[in-house]
Amino acid sequence: MKPAGPWRAVFFSFLFFIPGFFLSAQTLPFPDMSVPGTMAIPAPPADPVIPFIDLTIRNPESGQEVAFSLQLLLLITILSLAPSIIILMTSFLRISVVLDFVKRALSLQQVPPNQVILGISLFLTVFIMWPTFETIYNNAFRPLTEGEISVEEAYREAEGPLRIFMYSQMRNENNRDNIRLFMAMRGLDRPESLADVPTYVLIPAFILNELTVAFKIGIVLFIPFIVIDMVVASALMSMGMIMLPPVMISMPFKLILFILVDGWGLLTDQLVRSFL
Repeated sequence: MKPAGPWRAVFFSFLFFIPGFFLSAQTLPFPDMSVPGTMAIPAPPADPVIPFIDLTIRNPESGQEVAFSLQLLLLITILSLAPSIIILMTSFLRISVVLDFVKRALSLQQVPPNQVILGISLFLTVFIMWPTFETIYNNAFRPLTEGEISVEEAYREAEGPLRIFMYSQMRNENNRDNIRLFMAMRGLDRPESLADVPTYVLIPAFILNELTVAFKIGIVLFIPFIVIDMVVASALMSMGMIMLPPVMISMPFKLILFILVDGWGLLTDQLVRSFL
């Protein structure tokens, strides 16, 4: 028997609302790493803040400001000339040229790369020049930053150790011929000591001396490897292998010889000793 009309409506309403009531009453936890939803509109991001940089030029108000401006200009000049100073007025020139000679003597084209050779030359230069750099720091840079000496005095204190180093590399009379050459070209008298040699004369003389010494070392390094090339080329010619490049066969033998005699260690040791 079917229920009456009003009871039928109550019955279907009961079937419709009761499951939803039980489901809503049951609280289920959010899964891990979940974010509850929201209907709020997020606030727009703030505008990026760009700092304002103002470089003004005005008349100095005291002598300290004038000194600071001169120090700043001197620092910028030194930084712009720093690569030339490191390359031409230190041991970097000789070391880099000798290492390039070794690379060519071993018939190596891409190994080691030029960046590696320059890096080795740079750190060997720091190792050799460290006492000179330390003297410049203690006598020139640190007193200047503390205000104990003027810019001119700091320049003289920094110039002295470099002049002594460059002059010490021209030990014998033959190496000092470059100094006499440049002194004669400028119409100056024959120098008797380092004090008689201006810095603008000492620097080019030192550069020519370093190139000469580096080329002498390179020639000595080339001789044994040239002998190996000649022996391999003669052997290939005697066997009729004319089309086979001798460099391809001689390069492994040169590498083996270089490794067996500890070439890198001997080369580094002699390069460092050549500056002492």
